[in-house]
Amino acid sequence: MELTINGKVENLEVSTVMDVLKAKDIDPQLVAVEVNTEMIDQENLGTTSLKENDKLEFLFFMGGGA
Repeated sequence: MELTINGKVENLEVSTVMDVLKAKDIDPQLVAVEVNTEMIDQENLGTTSLKENDKLEFLFFMGGGA
């Protein structure tokens, strides 16, 4: 399935948001996910289905500061 992830077109064999996170080895606890401009709750990552040409944005939590 062709998806746009953080602005980059990728072809992945996935059906849910959680499948994408697993395929890309991303810890779901360390990322916020937006699908077609809609934020997805953590508890819905495994049940949110994807379709051809969906646009995903991953926002990563980072520590730091002074």
